[in-house]
Amino acid sequence: MLPPVVEGTTDLPAPVATALTAFVSSAKTSLDSDLRSIVLFGSGAENRLRPTSDVNVAVILREFDPRRIATLSETLVAARAAVRLNVMWLLEHEIALAAEAFAVKFADILRRRRVLWGSDPFESLLVPRAMAIARLRQVLMNLVMRLRASYALHSQHEERLAALLADVAGPLRASAAEILELEGSTPPAPREALEQIIPTLPGGDWAHVLAAITEARKTRAVDPGTAGSILLKVIDLACHLLGRARVLSRD
Repeated sequence: MLPPVVEGTTDLPAPVATALTAFVSSAKTSLDSDLRSIVLFGSGAENRLRPTSDVNVAVILREFDPRRIATLSETLVAARAAVRLNVMWLLEHEIALAAEAFAVKFADILRRRRVLWGSDPFESLLVPRAMAIARLRQVLMNLVMRLRASYALHSQHEERLAALLADVAGPLRASAAEILELEGSTPPAPREALEQIIPTLPGGDWAHVLAAITEARKTRAVDPGTAGSILLKVIDLACHLLGRARVLSRD
């Protein structure tokens, strides 16, 4: 295996380090002076990737030159197939605008990131509190509506519900961490943030729900016959988090 391009990949799983090595090397060559930074964020930055996790990378550019970008296509396709590489392309002058539009996502990036190449483009970024609260409410309300629609459509298809449960962990955990931070706490990592917040919520056996989500995230499956009921509890959980976000709006 080729040595990782940067020290920040040495503790990652070998396939991920290899894919990031190839991508960073190709990006430096292809993008040349247009490239400012490459930043790993999310679960990869924590080295908490699961087999079903995306490897999320932000590429910060001075210019988006289609001809240069096109030369990366084969590398991107290979990395997507190998490790689910997901790249966010952003011009450096768009960072503040993007943070306002997607405040929860960028607040999570501020908590969980590793610079793989270049300078840290997020070092001085501040997500406005009002924008963060508004976006948090939007994310959670959208999640509730999407999960209800999915339950109505797929309530008789266990495998589809299980796949959906695997995908909800990320937004639920990021929202929990954002709530704790907006409430004035220093939040732990998103996974622990959700575990920390659920004992304060009314309702049933949330620990069982979290265990099921974790299992779905690992295997994209849950115990037979349980996916529908777990999804309904996840909708309740998202509604409780939304209630906490509403309280923040009145502060």
